[in-house]
Amino acid sequence: MAHLDVSKLDITKTNAAIDRLLEVTDNPRHRFMLHAYYRHRYLEIAGRYEEIFAPEMMSDKAIYHFHAGETNAELEGKDAIKSLYKMWAETNQNIFYVDYEEVAVADHYIASVSTLHQQVWGGSLKMSRALSVLPGFLSERILKRVLASKGFTPHDDAMYLYSNTIQMIWPYDDECRLIGEDVWEPDPEKAVITKLDASQVLTAARAAQLLEPYIKPLPSFDEVARERATGRQPELSPKVA
Repeated sequence: MAHLDVSKLDITKTNAAIDRLLEVTDNPRHRFMLHAYYRHRYLEIAGRYEEIFAPEMMSDKAIYHFHAGETNAELEGKDAIKSLYKMWAETNQNIFYVDYEEVAVADHYIASVSTLHQQVWGGSLKMSRALSVLPGFLSERILKRVLASKGFTPHDDAMYLYSNTIQMIWPYDDECRLIGEDVWEPDPEKAVITKLDASQVLTAARAAQLLEPYIKPLPSFDEVARERATGRQPELSPKVA
C-alpha cells in the first residue's frame, strides 16, 4: 500500500459503492437490504449504535465473526455486540474510511471487499480482553506486530489509522433483518499503520455532525418497492448544488 494521505479520506464518501449499486438495482428486496446496510454503516461511524438495533434492522440472535490471521472471534447476541459498539464510540474507534470498495447483494447476503482504514486507540493495547476494544478484524498480537515493524510504541494518548484489505459478508433473514457479520482480514502482514496527529483524529461527536445529513430513516419495504416502480431514486446522499 502506498503512502497514505490522511487528508484525502472522507467519511461522507464511505457508502459511495452502495449508492452506485442502488442506481442499477431493481429487486425490491435487494434495495431494502442496501438501504439498511447504508444506514447501519453510517450509524456505526456516527456513534449512534443504539439505532442499529431497531427490530426492523437487526435480529435478536445476531452473531458476529471476526477472522484475522490465527484470530477467530465470535460475538453473539445484541448485548455483546452493543457493548463492542459502545466501547468503540467511547474511544473514537468507530471511525472508518473506505477506499476501492465493491459491493454485491443477493437475497440473503450483502458482500463487500474494500481497503478499510480504521482509527485505533493506543490505550486499547493495555486493557484486558483487547479484542473487545479493538476494531473487529484486529487482534492484540497483530496490532502490536504492525506497530513494532513501524517503530511505534503505543501510548494511551495516541491514535493510529490501521489500513488493509477487508472482506465482509453480512447475512440477512427472510424479513431483511441483519443476522450477523462475517469479517475477514485475509493478509494481516500487508497492513499499514499511520500515527495520527491530534488534528487528524476524528471524534465520534464530529463524525455524527458530518454524517447527520446522510442518515435517513429506513423506508418501509413497500416504500422501497414503489420507489423503483415509479422511477424515483433514493435520496441517501445529500444533493450537491
